[in-house]
Amino acid sequence: MRALTWLLVLLICPVAWADDGAAARFNALADEAWQYQLRENPLFATFTGDHRYDALLPQVRPQDFERRLVAKRDFATRLKSIPHDQLSPADRLNYEIFSRLLGDQIAELEFKSYLMPISGRSGFHVEFPELPRELTLVTVQDYENYIARLRAFQVYAGQNIELMRAGIAAQMTLPADVLRGYARPVEAQIVTDAAASPLFTPFKSFPEQISVEDQARLTAAGRAAILESVVPGYRDFLAFMSDEYVPHARESIGASGLPNGREFYRHRVRHFATLDITPEQVHEQGLSEVRRIRAEMEAIARQTGFAGDLPAFIEHLRSDPKFYATSREQLLKEVSYVLKRIDGQLPKLFGKLPRTPYGVREVPEYIASQTTTAYYMPPAGDGTRAGFYYVNTSNLPSRPLFEIEALSLHEAVPGHHLQIALQQELTGVPPYRRFADFTAFIEGWGLYAERLGQEIGCYQDPYSDFGRLSYEMWRACRLVVDTGMHYLGWSRQQAIDFMAANSALTQHNIVTEVDRYIGWPGQAVAYKLGELKIRDLRRAAETELGAAFDVRAFHDAVLAAGAVPLDVLAAQVRNYIDQAKTAPPASD
Repeated sequence: MRALTWLLVLLICPVAWADDGAAARFNALADEAWQYQLRENPLFATFTGDHRYDALLPQVRPQDFERRLVAKRDFATRLKSIPHDQLSPADRLNYEIFSRLLGDQIAELEFKSYLMPISGRSGFHVEFPELPRELTLVTVQDYENYIARLRAFQVYAGQNIELMRAGIAAQMTLPADVLRGYARPVEAQIVTDAAASPLFTPFKSFPEQISVEDQARLTAAGRAAILESVVPGYRDFLAFMSDEYVPHARESIGASGLPNGREFYRHRVRHFATLDITPEQVHEQGLSEVRRIRAEMEAIARQTGFAGDLPAFIEHLRSDPKFYATSREQLLKEVSYVLKRIDGQLPKLFGKLPRTPYGVREVPEYIASQTTTAYYMPPAGDGTRAGFYYVNTSNLPSRPLFEIEALSLHEAVPGHHLQIALQQELTGVPPYRRFADFTAFIEGWGLYAERLGQEIGCYQDPYSDFGRLSYEMWRACRLVVDTGMHYLGWSRQQAIDFMAANSALTQHNIVTEVDRYIGWPGQAVAYKLGELKIRDLRRAAETELGAAFDVRAFHDAVLAAGAVPLDVLAAQVRNYIDQAKTAPPASD
């Protein structure tokens, strides 16, 4: 409640007491820490639009993380010496968010979660081949920088191997259950012809301003870098995984099986939820939500005229071919049509919309079988690349059409793209605010956005509305199975069975999702907890404002500061309500 209390005070107090010296010290420290973060993670720097480190990859040896912990503790010590009660309201909000971010980074380093740098579906080996899609290559220097990163990959892979060896020694390894199929995305990068690598794509088509001579030189250099660094790096990693890592993978699936694992998981729940909440409380809240949503699902099943019970209805949805696309093109066309319909309704819900566009892409084939139904990749921080909604077009019998509306509302608009693009377009805020990643806010907004479809004409078909409820149930089940596996001793099969009994997800998606939760402790609880908070805040605004409630103004207030912790969001909405109460009535 600390953030809520001080923010409410700031909203009603004058700012004459703000101290320029305290503000200067705080802003200088925050900028120093931001610059440190960019130097330490050149890939993140590129993403934000800072191109000073475009030729570099991060250093990821164990000693690099130990060095970072020392630096961040120093930042935290210096931050505490700054009297934040002498800051202006804007700087006090910045102070709170900067302090939260820094504290979470320190905790993650102290728990040494960096010793497990990959999961069953993510990691450097999966992300690196996506680099061409995340860069804007326009000049010769852009290409030179890109080639430098290709040349550095074998060293980068070697450092990740060193890190994971340290994880083996510290008994911090991934569970064996999530490593099935680990070789597929790695083997896909071990090519004999450089042109077959996705990393060669930029050399197949150059901007017209690059001369023919430079194109030939850069292509040859790129080909050599792929064959002499990238391919050997992946080959080294594959050998390490098969010979060393997989044989040492732990049998336990829960974070509780790690050294100091129960405290680590309690931290993870607080970190992702941005709330002071326990795993036991999350588990019970999940069970309550499952019961509520199940009753709504049963009502819709009856509405369709289906004669059987809910399990039979769910099996009908999983097995009837009419609910599934027969081609990748059909699935993508359906997604695109749904998005275009939603685009036209957004002004009904928002006073402010982002300038940055978004596109639709297929999930890369080399990872499609191991990853989720869809995901979103944010736009470049400098505005040179749009956001992209990635749709998984593999295994079409596991991609029901009745889920498309809810999925698209979440991943694109008015979900992740609208929220993150608006955040990146914020002005007058420091960069750590523009790129803040508070999961409960971001994913809570995405789930809340699914429900907004009811207000703009989506879910006219009861099967599509059932798909919405199934997605909400999916996130409620996460509260149960994530805490169950990581804290309460559930088995992997117990989690799969619970998901299968309570959601309409296909068996393939259920297994993929459960393995995701195993490899990413705590992250899955953020969605439902964030959505419940936003819905609670909306109910409060509707109740207090009555006829004066304006849904567009409410949404603009929620999104105005970007992603923030949930208690800070509550204070924002409280301010919106108070201001709306005193605002003069709109003239006709």
